[in-house]
Amino acid sequence: MTTEYRKTSAALGHLTDRQFAVTQDDATEPPFRNEYWDHHEAGIYVDVVSGQPLFASTDKFDSGTGWPSFTKPIDDDAVVEKTDRMLWMKRTEVRSSGADSHLGHVFDDGPRQAGGLRYCMNSAALRFVPVSELEAQGYGAYLALFRESRAS
Repeated sequence: MTTEYRKTSAALGHLTDRQFAVTQDDATEPPFRNEYWDHHEAGIYVDVVSGQPLFASTDKFDSGTGWPSFTKPIDDDAVVEKTDRMLWMKRTEVRSSGADSHLGHVFDDGPRQAGGLRYCMNSAALRFVPVSELEAQGYGAYLALFRESRAS
């Protein structure tokens, strides 16, 4: 995609307190008390700050953790990983590549048949775009993901 996704002061001004705390201050929302942990509708999840496509529902799975979990990002360059040494342990933090929003962490306990990774994300860092609205919201290029998943 050629669209540039970045953080703007206007975008930050539209965030709720929780969205700001998660994306800008690296907070974590509570498990099982967030919008997308048990969400099963087809579509894509975008960065709440910039609108950058991050994950597809076709790669979402129930990890039992209480946070939305995915086996991989929607595109290889959608996220960046950084070493996180908070909480006295080494973890791998996941941030959006465009706006540098804190999204969550990636762990190596995901489904083995899908690569073994679990991208454990905060719902507050995401906005869901249903398949029926992809074209209208400018994400029509991702419709192919859902045609492919229905064919298999």
